[in-house]
Amino acid sequence: MRVAAIDCGTNSIRLLIADAISMDADHTTATYLNDVVREMRIVRLGEGVDETHAFSNEALARTFDAADEYADIIRRHGAEGIRFVATSATRDASNSELLKRGIHSRLGVEPDVISGEEEAQLSFAGALSAVDVAEDDTVLVVDLGGGSTEFVIGTRSGVERAISVNMGCVRFTERYLTTDPPRLDDVTAARAEIRAMLKSVAEVIPFEKVTKVIGVAGSVTTITAHGLMLDHYESERINGAELTVERYAAATQSLLTMTREKRAELGFMHPGRVDVIGAGALIWQEILMRVREDSHGRVTHASASEHDILDGIALSLASRVTL
Repeated sequence: MRVAAIDCGTNSIRLLIADAISMDADHTTATYLNDVVREMRIVRLGEGVDETHAFSNEALARTFDAADEYADIIRRHGAEGIRFVATSATRDASNSELLKRGIHSRLGVEPDVISGEEEAQLSFAGALSAVDVAEDDTVLVVDLGGGSTEFVIGTRSGVERAISVNMGCVRFTERYLTTDPPRLDDVTAARAEIRAMLKSVAEVIPFEKVTKVIGVAGSVTTITAHGLMLDHYESERINGAELTVERYAAATQSLLTMTREKRAELGFMHPGRVDVIGAGALIWQEILMRVREDSHGRVTHASASEHDILDGIALSLASRVTL
C-alpha cells in the first residue's frame, strides 16, 4: 500500500510518500518502507511562539504554501492514506485551530496534534526501522527538534520509557543565541539551562543503562555532516555514521564560533538551519556528555539516522490502513 506521512514541526514541514510492504519472518510480520518521495521545506512555523504563544500570520502562510505543494505531490503519486502530525509548536500555540482548519482544507485530513510521548515513540520506531541494533542493546533515541527534544529508551522489543522537554534549536536560539556569533555569556547561560533540563530528563530516562545512542532530525544530521567534514550534504554517508563525543564537541565549538555568513557558506548547510544550528549543536553536545557521564564512560560514540519520526508516522499509518 502507498501512504503519505507529513511531519509538521517547529522549524520544518516534511513529507514522505512510501510503499509499505509487509513481510513474514521468524513467525512475525514486519512492515518495511520503500521510499517514493521525501521532501522538506523550512517554514519556521514556531517562529516567536516561545514568546507570544501564538502562530504569526507569516508563519502560517509559509506553512500553508508548503501544504499546497505537498497536496499536489500526493495527488500525483497517489496514496491510500494521509497522516499529518503536528508537534511542539502546535502544542504551545493558542491559535492552533487556524493551522488545523487550513490543513484540513488543503489535504482533507485533520492534523494529529500528538503528545511529546507519542512523538518520542514514533521517532523510536522510525530510527530503529533502518539501524542494526543488537538484541542486548539498550538504545536511546534522541529527536532534537525546533521546539522540543524527545528522549526514548528501549530495545528491539519496544519502548520502555519516553519524555519530551521544551528544548529545541529554534526555542534556544530565540532565548539565548541572538548575536552573530553568539556571546560566550549567552552560550554559558544556554548550557546551564540545558544541563538543568537534562537533570529532570535523567529522573525518567535511565541514562546509566544506555549502550547505544541514535540522534535523529536535521540538527543532528547537519552537525554530523560538519563532523564528517563533508563539502555537501550526503545522506548516504550521514545515515548510520558514528562519531565520538569529542568529535561532536569539536564540531559544536566550530559552529558556535562561526559568523552567520561563514555557516551559510558550508556546502551541507540548509539555508533554513543557518540561524539555529548553533543551538541545536549545543543541545546535542550536552546530551552526549551527560549520557557518557551517567554511563560511566561506556557510551563514547553516537550515531546519526536519516530515518526518524517521519518514518514512524508512515509505519503507524500503514498499520491503521491494514487494520
